[in-house]
Amino acid sequence: MFTKIFYGSAPRVRGRRGAAAIMKKTGSLVNVLLFCVSLFLTVLCSSCTDSLPADADVSGVRPGGVSSASSDQDVSSSAGSHGSPNSFTVAVTGDICFADNWTVMENAAARGLSPIDCISPDLVERMRNADFLLVNNEFCYSYRGKPLSGKAYTFRANPSNVRFLKELGADLAGLANNHVYDYGEDAFLDTLDTLDNNGIPYVGAGRNEDEAYEPYYTEINGVKLAFVAASRAEKYYMTPVTDGDYPGIAGTYDSQRFLREIEEADRNADVVIVYVHWGTEYSEKLQDVQKEMAREYVDAGADVVIGAHAHILQGMEFYNGVPIIYNLGNFWFNMEDIDTVLLELEFTGTDVAVHLVPAVQKNGMTTILDGTEEGADILKHLEDISVGVEITEDGYVVPSSDE
Repeated sequence: MFTKIFYGSAPRVRGRRGAAAIMKKTGSLVNVLLFCVSLFLTVLCSSCTDSLPADADVSGVRPGGVSSASSDQDVSSSAGSHGSPNSFTVAVTGDICFADNWTVMENAAARGLSPIDCISPDLVERMRNADFLLVNNEFCYSYRGKPLSGKAYTFRANPSNVRFLKELGADLAGLANNHVYDYGEDAFLDTLDTLDNNGIPYVGAGRNEDEAYEPYYTEINGVKLAFVAASRAEKYYMTPVTDGDYPGIAGTYDSQRFLREIEEADRNADVVIVYVHWGTEYSEKLQDVQKEMAREYVDAGADVVIGAHAHILQGMEFYNGVPIIYNLGNFWFNMEDIDTVLLELEFTGTDVAVHLVPAVQKNGMTTILDGTEEGADILKHLEDISVGVEITEDGYVVPSSDE
């Protein structure tokens, strides 16, 4: 499958009024009415036989007599984010943690805030307004279980915290990560049940191997999308990779099993989005295996490759025209001062424009920096650590001109 890349800002489609057709119909009606009046008011007829003036105000009317306000609402609801019938936006975040036993949630609670209050309203609005939102759910939902022995950081949330995903507008939870199994099998299964019971699909984990690796499919404005997810985050394996009937996450330590799922997704969808948990924590330097596997994913049929786990932003590149975003880092995960972005994939059909909204996670708050000097610095640094990539002033990622 081949996905074209828009070079520069994504296109916008605007409707036209069609005023001339309306004026013609309205003018004819006026003539008929004036003729009828002339039969009874001969004296007045001579002064009333002109048709509707060419400069008549018909700005609030569309062909067929439909008001522009109601027509605009209809078009907007069916045409996606950019006004074209097959345009839509998929937004993606990095790591999110709603675990009650972790610093970022404890800080919010101490200040009388919910996690949603700790994210800029403009960012939340963009997430909610996207046609589809994928987030990395890096914790478990349960009252049960004990922390895995020997694991330094373990995250467990009250199952009611799932409401925060819904408040953000999440359409899909990525579970292929190294914290969803922190409190053992019972808590892991409770996590799957919690998401199921609240109508939030997930990808990258399951009660058995088939469920964990199964692509998630959805259709938006006539375009069928497939999402697949897997993890290779742990140097010392503590989060079980599913095998047969055993529950666990989808893994890509050995990529062959995951590659088969990408190939399956490619056969069954127009666009394949790969979401992988990998990379060295707090390091901008890419592992060789990240670059090697990203290319394998593209060769298998991926149209976009997106990474998480490193807790900081890593670079980007294009391979055979396919964008690879190696790591989105934290979105709302801890108390550290860390640059981040909201990734917006702006589709028109299967063509995609990659757009980044810069932000910073600091002191338990994630603040949008779009249009600021600090935001521009984040995008410039991200460009500097990428390969063959330029980022425009308005945040679009394109192949560099010398490539």
